[in-house]
Amino acid sequence: MRLWLIFLAAACFAQAEEFPGKQGDFHGFTLFNFQRDGVACKIVAPKKAAAGKPWIWRARFWGHQPQLDLALLQLGWHVAYCEVGNLFGSPKAVARWDGFYTYLTTTHGFHSRPALEGMSRGGLIIYNWAKTNPAKVGCIYGDAPVCDIKSWPGGKGKGKGHGPTWKRCLATYGLTEKEASAFAGNPVDGLAPLAKAGVPLIHVVGDADPVVPVAENTAILESRYQKLGGQIKVIHKPGVGHHPHSLKDPAPLVKFILNAHVR
Repeated sequence: MRLWLIFLAAACFAQAEEFPGKQGDFHGFTLFNFQRDGVACKIVAPKKAAAGKPWIWRARFWGHQPQLDLALLQLGWHVAYCEVGNLFGSPKAVARWDGFYTYLTTTHGFHSRPALEGMSRGGLIIYNWAKTNPAKVGCIYGDAPVCDIKSWPGGKGKGKGHGPTWKRCLATYGLTEKEASAFAGNPVDGLAPLAKAGVPLIHVVGDADPVVPVAENTAILESRYQKLGGQIKVIHKPGVGHHPHSLKDPAPLVKFILNAHVR
């Protein structure tokens, strides 16, 4: 009897320590904060993992408008995060995500095709990572996503842009202003691998967005992806600006992601 209790306690401990780092609370779910190679990472675990350990990979603005993440947690999905916020989807950011993906899928048995979630500048990393790894993507959800650095933070069109951030972005990519004008490494560029892999996309945009104008970002990506035969759905919020992100009721997003998961 005592031996059985020891095994039970060990099993419970192993489950509690499934992920490294300090444990916290995320709206009633267990949050694990840890670092890999000095980079901040987070995992939120569901009460009971769904078959195959599906997960949504959040790119930016942790905890902001969490209704979709919470809905998927209720369905047994994990939520993951690896900080790349000031790398603007650059090759360094892609390499960092490559390592995190390998860690989660090999060490923790996560599903091989996560759903990618990117708000605002998060659009840069979700698309640039996905185009490098099209077979490893279940679907992409962009929320007012930046799809061209010339639009934001460059402000080279009608968008506001942000001068100091633009300088950091150029430095991260090693580009001059002139080189940036012809840069073809944006989410709107090179979409063929995603279309060929059949990766479905969904965007939520505010039609009055002055920061990441729809016409300079999602509209271009939508047109190009459709011409490549790709599947993309855009949910427009008339009269809404850059905020608030997401949808009050995330049901349409949940449905889209679940359908993509079984494709």
